[in-house]
Amino acid sequence: MTITLERMRADIARMIHEEPEAVGLDDNLMDLGLDSMRLMNLILLWQEAGVDLDFGDLAEQFTLAAWWKAIEARQGEG
Repeated sequence: MTITLERMRADIARMIHEEPEAVGLDDNLMDLGLDSMRLMNLILLWQEAGVDLDFGDLAEQFTLAAWWKAIEARQGEG
């Protein structure tokens, strides 16, 4: 299964109890309320969808744009 940018935005928004439109590409997701536990839940969700991720892949930059680049790279490996 492929993860899309729209799915990522929706998953993140659900974790922080916001509408997807509230999550901008360059917003700091920590400032929006995402914490490390929620990040781990997202990683597990995306792993279940078939993307081989770990915390280190997403922990350097907390923006949707950076995470999308990481997921695109991982999906390209498959």
